[in-house]
Formats: sequence, C-alpha cells, structure tokens
Amino acid sequence: MTDYEALATAAGRDLEDASAQEILQWAADHFGKRFCVTSSMEDAVVAHLASTVLPGVDVVFLDTGYHFAETIGTRDAVAATMKVNVITLTPKLTVAEQDAQYGPNLHDRDPDQCCALRKVEPLNRGLGGYDAWATGLRRDESPSRANTPVVSWDPKRRKVKLAPIARWTQDDVDAYVQANGVLLNPLLWEGYTSIGCSPLSCTAKPGEGEDGRAGRWAGSGKTECGIHL
Repeated sequence: MTDYEALATAAGRDLEDASAQEILQWAADHFGKRFCVTSSMEDAVVAHLASTVLPGVDVVFLDTGYHFAETIGTRDAVAATMKVNVITLTPKLTVAEQDAQYGPNLHDRDPDQCCALRKVEPLNRGLGGYDAWATGLRRDESPSRANTPVVSWDPKRRKVKLAPIARWTQDDVDAYVQANGVLLNPLLWEGYTSIGCSPLSCTAKPGEGEDGRAGRWAGSGKTECGIHL
C-alpha cells in the first residue's frame, strides 16, 4: 500500500462525518495545487465549496463535443464569476474525426466506447498533474452510487479521490444553492435531473418516480460513463 493509498483509506474513515468544507480543507492542506475539482457543469456546488477553502482551485471540465449549449454556458459563467480556474479538457478526436474513424452516432451503437474516447481518456490524461481530485458524486443519486466514500483511493489512476458531498441529499444541494447563489445549469429548470451529452440516447428527462440518473443512457442498461468505475 502506497503512502497516498493509506492516507486515503484513513481519511475515508476519519472524515465520514465531516462537513463538505472540512473534507475539502483536508485535501487543500495535503495536496494544495496538486488537487483539483471535476465538474460536469450540471451545477457549480462542489466548485463553489472548493473555492471557499482553496481560492483559485482548478476546476476540470470535459468538453466532449456533444454538450448542450446550456452546459457550455454554465462553464463560461463559472469561469467568469467564481474564484476558480476552469480547465477544459477535450478528446483526442473531434466529433467529425471520430465519425470518420468509427462511424457516425457511436453514442447510439456503442456508448461505452464513445464515453471511453470522449470522457475517460481525456480525464485520465488531464488528471496527470494532480495527486487528488474531487467529484460531485452523491449516495442518493442512484443505487450504483449508494456506497460512495467521502475519500477513497482511485486504483486505476493511482490518486486520492474525494466525494465531499457524498452524504448530501438533493434538499441539501438545493439549500446550499439558495444560500450561496450558486450557478445551476438552466436545463435543471426544464425537468432534467442529470445532465450529460446532448444526444437523446445519452441524456433524457427521467420518468415519474424514477431516480435522478434514470434519464442517462435510458433503456440501455448503462448507468455510468466509466469515469467512476
């Protein structure tokens, strides 16, 4: 077990009941500029939280080439108004190049491969300069995320991974947004509850009574893009 792996394992236990700010302060104290936040720009909650303990923190955004205009607008608004440094990562292939190499609409035919090319590989490459990264994962989002630790060891990337709002509920998120004027993706007001890429096979509005991520790759059996697997 590496020093960072042991550190993450201990922190996952010791910080289980800590506040989101305390978890992020722990990361800032241990990793400084070698710590970043990742954001899908569904909202800017974790980015805002991190900026309160580490102003100027790097916020990493994956521009897949398939995003809704509202998502790109949210990214630009976060960069312009918050005390963060937004870093945009892009895939090695443009959408046109991917279409030429793999055929059009890969997201419909093989969503796992499309996500691997447009999300997983760029993130792995972009995280190369960091020792720790934070996500907005919450346990209440879906059954696949129910056991998300607040701090863990990411064995694939060999980095410390934080989920500072893992224990939050949607009500907690809403309260924080209202109290702090945090930016939200406008699509949330239109009935979307989890926002990814714009093709209907990737992001749809969930049905009545479904969990918040039910609209992601609806009908395919796919529940995660691969970043958190």
